[in-house]
Amino acid sequence: MAETVASRTASVSRKTNETSVSVSVNIDGSGKSTISTGVGFFDHMLEQLSRHSLIDMEIDTKGDLHVDDHHAVEDTGIAIGQAIAKALGDRRGITRYASIDLAMDETMTKAAVDLSGRPFLVWNVAFSAPKIGTFDTELVREFFQALAQNAGITLHILNHYGANNHHIAETCFKAVARALRTATEIDPRQAGRVPSTKGTLA
Repeated sequence: MAETVASRTASVSRKTNETSVSVSVNIDGSGKSTISTGVGFFDHMLEQLSRHSLIDMEIDTKGDLHVDDHHAVEDTGIAIGQAIAKALGDRRGITRYASIDLAMDETMTKAAVDLSGRPFLVWNVAFSAPKIGTFDTELVREFFQALAQNAGITLHILNHYGANNHHIAETCFKAVARALRTATEIDPRQAGRVPSTKGTLA
């Protein structure tokens, strides 16, 4: 009889005086997404994250955009990270590690992940302008910091080169997505074990 595989799905709701965020994820999805944060460029980046990781995402964020985009972006990252951690459970059988150099036109960015349960972000990305349209470029780092911290991911992002700030930001999201896609996959050779000599990734 075929072994039953547990559903790797989760939902998280987060409400503060600054934001109200609802996130649902399916790790074993096909990259479908329904995303509304009120921040157009950020919605576009999150669509890339979902599409290229193949993690289905439903995201609804209502934030204090009359102040700025910071709280909406950071709190969405927190909720996505919490949902991914919840969906992965004890991370039994996962591939765990992955890295990719991702090219987009003149830009190349590397992302490396370890789904270690130990959150850490190494950020080596510089933008040449403070904004992409109306979006603050410094919020790209804030999002990945929130994601890594709450998903329990060691995450390194390095922009090798690039001239267009939109492309630099987009390669960060796409590279992280592709690395997550590989690292979250079930490795049949693990035979359901936690991929650590400690026996835990908690």
